[in-house]
Amino acid sequence: MKLTREEDRRMLEDLPKERTLDLYFLQIRNIWRVDGLYFLGIEEEINTETAAKIDAKCWEMMGKIEAKRLRGILEIEDVTPESLIYLLRNTSWALDILEKEGETTEQKAIFRVVECGTQLTRLKKGLEVFPCKAVRFGYLKSFAEELDPRIETICRVCPPDRRPRGLWCEWEFRFPNEKERR
Repeated sequence: MKLTREEDRRMLEDLPKERTLDLYFLQIRNIWRVDGLYFLGIEEEINTETAAKIDAKCWEMMGKIEAKRLRGILEIEDVTPESLIYLLRNTSWALDILEKEGETTEQKAIFRVVECGTQLTRLKKGLEVFPCKAVRFGYLKSFAEELDPRIETICRVCPPDRRPRGLWCEWEFRFPNEKERR
């Protein structure tokens, strides 16, 4: 039997919806497992700073790729604060976040990570909180700029920043006003 992309699609279409979603989230979790394992390997062999630099470069590129591909798949033409949150919710990063929040106004979108599985796993393993601000900022900035270069990405809080209880990170995306959009 030839195992083609079309055959793979048919195989997945035959699964019950719940199983398909379970498989989908397993694969997303696996992406993050690989990311974490390679990071820990570099961190152990070299140091956290080098691992973070490599991670930041990878995720900055990933932000551009994901924004472009998701925009096409989800058929988003006009990027608004609402559509930005929708696109972000569909990233592998956001789909792996345990608890998150989104908020929009006419001129901005805010995305919060309330419970971060990556950080909680590090803490359970006896590791320090990872100072992920530079990595996440590069990813989210490149994601937003791929959608519209005029969107400004602002980190409100992210490790290593001091953060309030019940919040890991918070990101603001400022949009040009209506006149500037045209």
